[in-house]
Amino acid sequence: MKKLDLAGSTTVITGAANGMGADIARLLAARGTHLALLDHDGAALDAVAAELSGTRVTTHVVDLRDDDAVFATATEIGDAHPRINALITCAGSSMLGTLDQLTMEEMRWLTDVNLWGTVSITKALLPALRKAPAAHISHLASVYALASPAGRIPYAMSKFAVRAFSEALRHELEGTSVSVGAVYPAGVRTGIILHGRYAAAIDPAVAARAAEAQAAMYHTAPADAAAQIVQATKRRRARTMVGREARLIDVLVRVAPSAYWRVMRGPLREAIDTTTPLA
Repeated sequence: MKKLDLAGSTTVITGAANGMGADIARLLAARGTHLALLDHDGAALDAVAAELSGTRVTTHVVDLRDDDAVFATATEIGDAHPRINALITCAGSSMLGTLDQLTMEEMRWLTDVNLWGTVSITKALLPALRKAPAAHISHLASVYALASPAGRIPYAMSKFAVRAFSEALRHELEGTSVSVGAVYPAGVRTGIILHGRYAAAIDPAVAARAAEAQAAMYHTAPADAAAQIVQATKRRRARTMVGREARLIDVLVRVAPSAYWRVMRGPLREAIDTTTPLA
């Protein structure tokens, strides 16, 4: 498959105001890629855009849960950027809590952000991507799209669905100019778990303890993850593991598809404990 030339063309990035999305934007701008940056946080998005120079950058404040707003934004992006050849979906959030602790509304909120926001922006931009001689879509899934831990049902559920969406869409687009890949990050120090949501039924101090335990397991710098995601996009890879933990879990679930939790339970014990009161 022909490699993607990102310089001089436009890459659209969701969740671009912070974390991996912001680092991907910085990396691509330095390489001469034009950018359309999306996020719901306008102030943070403008701060990232202000860092970038030497290339065309537009910012678009949008709630990816709002389909009408997403499609209107896609039209806006298309008017400003005639040569779009890449979409990288970084927008997402986390949710702590067991099924007993979570409400249906809380779980639906996370699914709307992580899954339906990804589907909506992809569908809205696909006509523009089809116009490019070669284009690629990189969806950020998660290591929890490979293995589902206790205490993360809505997050794992939404990310497994992103994985399924990516794979099915890749198969639909076989033989076209558009390729699709899923990225499986693990242990990236983005702060998503510390700034994510938790079930209202959980004591905030208990939730903070669990989030901090999870964050302590993260070792990959966002800039390093961003570099791997950019490389995966350029090479139009179908499947990319980011972080040593992702590669290990990928092997583990292949070797023990119904028993991997026996291995994962111990290391994640504190990170999934949202019920034990603080001493």
